[in-house]
Amino acid sequence: MEEKGNERWSAAIDNLSKISNNFDSLHHLLNKKAVYVDEETFNKASLTSDQARTIKVLEQRVETLERELDAAISAAARARTEKRQAEAGQKSWRTQQKCLNCTWKNCERSKTRFRNGITRLNF
Repeated sequence: MEEKGNERWSAAIDNLSKISNNFDSLHHLLNKKAVYVDEETFNKASLTSDQARTIKVLEQRVETLERELDAAISAAARARTEKRQAEAGQKSWRTQQKCLNCTWKNCERSKTRFRNGITRLNF
């Protein structure tokens, strides 16, 4: 049991040593690569960065709105096509109704003529 505890302490100390080495490497890298600027330059760079992020967000919004507009235009075109088809169907139906009315009126006239002819024959 004591052996396990020693192994755990050894592993923990080893981990701390590795972390220390990583911090030293990071510190060295930052000293080598870091750019130190005065406050005014930092503020300007920060503002520029914020503006770049804002521009990117606005560009994405414009793209989204463009897609929505394209979808709305397509939907309107489909609606116009459906409206034209419905109007054509309604016109066809009206034409058929007129033909049926004309045919019905012709039948009524023929029936009346036929009755008149039969009535004359009976006298």
